[in-house]
This record gives sequence, C-alpha cells and structure tokens, in this order.
Amino acid sequence: MNRLAGVTSPYLLQHADNPVDWWPWGPEAFEEAERRDVPVLLSVGYSACHWCHVMAHESFEDETVAAYLNAHFVPVKVDREERPDVDAVYMEAVQAATGHGGWPMTVFLTADAEPFYFGTYFPPEARHGSPSFQQVLEGVVAAWTDRRDEVAEVAGRIVADLAGRSLVHGGDGVPGESEVAQALLGLTREYDEQRGGFGGAPKFPPSMAVEFLLRHHARTGSEGALQMAADTCSAMARGGIYDQLGGGFARYSVDREWVVPHFEKMLYDNALLCRVYAHLWRTTGSDEARRIALETADFMVRELRTAEGGFASALDADSEDADGKHVEGAYYVWTPAQLREVLGEDDAAFAAAYFGVTEDGTFEEGASVLRLPGDVGPVGADRVADVRARLLAARDERPRPGRDDKVVAAWNGLAIAALAEAGAFFDRPDLVERATEAADLLVRVHLGEVARLTRTSKDGRAGDNAGVLEDYGDVAEGFLALAAVTGEGAWLEFAGFLLDIVLEQFTGEGGQLYDTAHDAEQLIRRPQDPTDSATPSGWTAAAGALLSYAAYTGSEAHRTAAEGALGVVKALGPRVPRFVGWGLAVAEALLDGPREVAVAGPVGGELHRTALLGRAPGAVVAAGEGPGAGAEFPLLVDRPQVGGEPTAYVCRHFVCDAPTTDAAELAVKLGG
Repeated sequence: MNRLAGVTSPYLLQHADNPVDWWPWGPEAFEEAERRDVPVLLSVGYSACHWCHVMAHESFEDETVAAYLNAHFVPVKVDREERPDVDAVYMEAVQAATGHGGWPMTVFLTADAEPFYFGTYFPPEARHGSPSFQQVLEGVVAAWTDRRDEVAEVAGRIVADLAGRSLVHGGDGVPGESEVAQALLGLTREYDEQRGGFGGAPKFPPSMAVEFLLRHHARTGSEGALQMAADTCSAMARGGIYDQLGGGFARYSVDREWVVPHFEKMLYDNALLCRVYAHLWRTTGSDEARRIALETADFMVRELRTAEGGFASALDADSEDADGKHVEGAYYVWTPAQLREVLGEDDAAFAAAYFGVTEDGTFEEGASVLRLPGDVGPVGADRVADVRARLLAARDERPRPGRDDKVVAAWNGLAIAALAEAGAFFDRPDLVERATEAADLLVRVHLGEVARLTRTSKDGRAGDNAGVLEDYGDVAEGFLALAAVTGEGAWLEFAGFLLDIVLEQFTGEGGQLYDTAHDAEQLIRRPQDPTDSATPSGWTAAAGALLSYAAYTGSEAHRTAAEGALGVVKALGPRVPRFVGWGLAVAEALLDGPREVAVAGPVGGELHRTALLGRAPGAVVAAGEGPGAGAEFPLLVDRPQVGGEPTAYVCRHFVCDAPTTDAAELAVKLGG
C-alpha cells in the first residue's frame, strides 16, 4: 500500500500513485523493516528535480520494478526540502563513499537507519558503466541475504566515520583582516575573467560570494572586489540563466558562459539574487542592476506568491511541449520559426539577433535559450519592450511548469529580506507589503501556538517537521530587514525570540552550532554543516542574524554567540571562500562594527531612506519618532531630535559620531 496520499509535500504527492509501496520517513517504516527483516530503500529528491522525475517515470512507475521493490524492501520517500536534516546526514555518507552526490539520492539502510550502499540516479538499463536500477536492487538483496555480517560491518563503519566528523569548535577567534584578504585572493584565483563567476561548468549563481565582495569593497574601497561582483552580475543578467522575458533566475548554468540553464526556478536563488542586485545598485547606481532586482522581485510576487501570502518553493524545469511530452525547458526556449509565428518576419529577425536565437539553436532540437549576446548595435528601447511583451504573451499560452506550493520557512525569510529592501530602495511600497504578509504568515502558521518554528506549510496548514537552524537564522534575518524598513519594532522582537531559541537549542560548547535542535529527532548523526551552498548554511545565517540583533539591542550574549559561530569562517574562509560566502559577508559586518544607525525621525523620511541606502557592511537601522520610539527599538532610547529636526546617530564599538540632521552628511558616515 502506497502511504503518501495524505502528506502535504508536493514531491511526495507526485509519487502517491506509484505502484511502489512508499512510506514517508518515520519510525513506522523502520519498525516494518525490522518485522520483515528486509532493508530500507531511502529515495530522496524534490519536486523541481528533473532527474528525480526521470527516475520516477523509468523505475518507480514500472510495475515489474515496483513489485520487486515491494517484495524485498521497505521503500521510504523523503522530500529533501521538508527534511533537510535527513538529506544532509545521508548525503554526507553518499559523498564520502562515492566522491559525489546529487538528487535523486538512493541509499540502502538497515532497520536501524544505518546506510550500507549508495547512489544517485540509476538508469533502467545498464549504461556508461552504471548498473541498472534492477541490477542494484538484486545485488543489495543478494548481499542482505548471503553476506549479512559484511553489510552490518559496512554500516557500522560508515556510522562511526560520520560520528567522528563532528566539528568540536568553529576555530580559534573571529576572522580578521588576514583571513578576509586570503579569502579574497582565493576568489580572485577562481574568478572567470572572460565570463564572470567562479570555476567551470556547471556554474551556479554565486550570490553570497558577491555579497561578500560588495561588502568588502564598501569597507576597504577594493576596486578589484567590486569589479568581480559587477561583472559577474552583468554576465548572469545577460545570460540564459536569467529569464529575459519574465524575470527571475534558473537554478544554474550547465555551461561556463551562462547560456543554457537547468530550468528549474527556486525561491531561494531568486530571493538571494534580488537582494544582491539591489545592493549592487546601491553601490554603483547601475540601471541594469536596478532592472534585474525589480524584475526578479516582481517574478517572485507574480509566480511564486501563494494565496496565503507566503512564497512557494519552486517552479519545475519540465513542462509539456507542443506534442504533449514533458520536456525540460519547453516553456522557455524558442526557434526562429516560433519567433516568426508570433512577431512576423522583420521583428522576428530583430528578436533573433537581439536574444541570440539561431537556426542551429543553443539548446536541444534547434531551440535557443533567450539571452543578450550584445552584438546587435544600438537598439530602440520601445521596440525591445514591444517584442518582449508580445513574446511573453505568447509564452503565457504555453503549458506552464509545475509549481511546488509548499512554503519553506527559511526561504521565505530570504524573500522577506529581499522584498523589504527592494521596496524601500526603489520606492515600491507594494513589495514591502508583500514582505510583511509573508512575515505574518510565518508568525501565524509556522510559529502558531507551539512557539517553535515549523519547517514548512501548505495551503495555510503547518507541516509536521520541526524547523532547522537555517529556518531560525533566515527568518530572523528577514524579520530584522523588515524592522529596519518599516520601523515596526515587533519584527525585532520576533527575531529576538527566534534567536533565543538558537542560543538555547542549537548551540554547543565552544560556539559551534548544530543544524537540528537538542530535542529534535535523533538520526545516525546530528547534522552540522557550516558551508554555504545554494543558500546560507544555518550556521552562517544564524551568525549574521545574531550579530545584527546584538547591534540593535546591545545584547552581549548574542554578540558573543555570533563571534563564537564566526570561528568557523576564520577556519574555512581562506581555504574555500566560494563555499562560505555568507560567512565572509558576516565577517565584513563584524570588522566594520557593524554600525548602528538610529534615526529620530519619521519612517520613510529622507534620513531614514539615506540610512537604508548606506553601504556600511551589515549596518542596522532603527527609525521612529515620539515618546514610544524607544520602546520599539533600544537604539532610539535617549536619541532626541536636535533643534526639533529629524536627527541621525551613527555608532559603532561603543563610540558615537556627533548627531546630524543633514542627509548628505549621514550618507558620508555610512559610506555613501
């Protein structure tokens, strides 16, 4: 019996009609494996994962494969976005055993949840040196039946190895100028001067590394750091990884030139990149950066916002093509003939040159991904806008990619921060409203009556899984950004509540952090990953929020916890800067103070806006006037207006500049 019909995960629901007798993750599945004396097949993926769909169609929908699976295994299906702790623990084992990882992840476990054989995607027939999925299943059954002692020995050795990987501490002390300089040098060595970004194919958008580079430039004036950030952002904005018609970024580029993306669109990528482009505009005034920030914000609101006011997780890479087949990228790519059908001969020729659509194609079967190759000479903005609008309208008639409607707390925290700041920077109060509505949903549904964060919700109903460290860190970050923009101290209070739980439930001795709470479900190892990958790690997200909250409140406990957590950045930053980008951005804030800006004046006034546009790394901003302002923000206590005029106070390291009523002077104080 397939047991997935009643779950909330869209990914699990995609498998609810499989002939495989899937179980959701839980003790009942392992009790069943113990009762039947069979191994567990753990399959982990997510709803927007192309190869997860492929393996499901090839193997999990196949009656013969399903019958064998059901007879010899207890199959367990996990949505990695709902259970990042389960995913992290077994992905670490997969990577240690095979040297690589990815999704779908396929792991065979004992009834004690100990792994003994690993893989990712297995094809239906053996090819390219990889066994077929059926061969793998038969091999595991043979080992389980005939060599059980060997299986137990392998499982025990793997679990012992994983247990020995725990980080005792993050490092000795906080990252300083030396570590930051080494990190910058490391990024420079890996930088692709011709194409922007870091490393080779596939190329992922390095949003957190760019954030570090922008903050480093703001603090030190490094032109090299700014150049890498600006050129990378421009290359992505002009590439196929960016949706040139509808806005928003795909997950990654399969090539070094940013031409062909993997077409799934994730909330977290777009939230992080929206904020990065807004910060780039704040630094350079670039029209392109402003356009991309706003188009990405509008994409999130238009395509990902749910009826309850939160933001859905992702859009699928696949959709139906003209023949009704589910094909990767079908919604997004164009042939010259399709351009002619929509635009007519003249405008189609113009669009083909402008967007890099060729007869041979840049993708598959003669289709091209739209990009801006930039070799067409001067063009009229009105003509470009007209062509874009007509192509977008035609694309809207195509079958749309599927949407994963679950609301993930951490990723909504990132979206709240991005939309709040973009709304403030670009005078778009509607974006601030959307951020506030998402924050309200997190408080109402994800905190609810239990006073602990729930990881996900769907259709306004909280899921069953506890929030992990990244949820607490990213949601607190979003609430702090919202407090700065709106002047509503309640968001500061909510952030403090979440961060107190971080101190109580996620922090070990010596400042190290854990991805799960002390009272969370015990897995074969307590996950603990300080590296930033697609999103800030829980470790660095929490460090950044703790540091900002301490700057707002003067809390020594939160400052000490932030510094303890940043020890890992001192250890990792010089060695693997690409994979601790957000940690390095937080380190820049620590090196700068961060600065504390109190505006005794109206929210949305000139001084408040100037403060928000300040480039000082990680600066915190509190604004308000009247006798109640100090109750909302401790920074505003005993901060009177000078001569009855709105007044700004800038402090750091327990030293304050003279108050100012002049916006231009305030901008200079904040790196403007």
